[in-house]
Amino acid sequence: MRRLTLELFSHGVVLAIGFALGIYFLPILTAPPSPDASTLEQAAKDAVFEVALAEGLRGNDTLHRGEGKVSITRTQIVHTGRLAPGPDYMVYLVPQFVEHKDEFAPLREKSRVIGSVKSFNGFTLDLPGDVDPAQFTTVLIWCEAFGEFIAAGKYR
Repeated sequence: MRRLTLELFSHGVVLAIGFALGIYFLPILTAPPSPDASTLEQAAKDAVFEVALAEGLRGNDTLHRGEGKVSITRTQIVHTGRLAPGPDYMVYLVPQFVEHKDEFAPLREKSRVIGSVKSFNGFTLDLPGDVDPAQFTTVLIWCEAFGEFIAAGKYR
């Protein structure tokens, strides 16, 4: 009986570890290729706003972080840098700077979702025609699947 319990426990632990690793690595394995540096540079050349993603924020840890620069043009949001891989990342424009998920919750209704991030080494997203970035102050990268803060930068 003791051996059966030990085997069930050990198999359960291995299954849980495998599941967690699958959640972490699946977005990496299924991500489309990131745009090359020249494409990102060209897309960001007419930036109206630019910001470095803030580092060491209260909401960051090893699995939830981003680095690099975000450029906002009249038609696009361009990120050059790296994001910790994960599922279902979305970019929001937020009316005030946030550095943790508990600060974003009360602002979510006042924020504007821009689009989904599929690559983790830079991306471009088209701005919806009815969005004026000047009405917001902060760009936020958020994991919808787990409700996790990834990165933010205050651009004005």
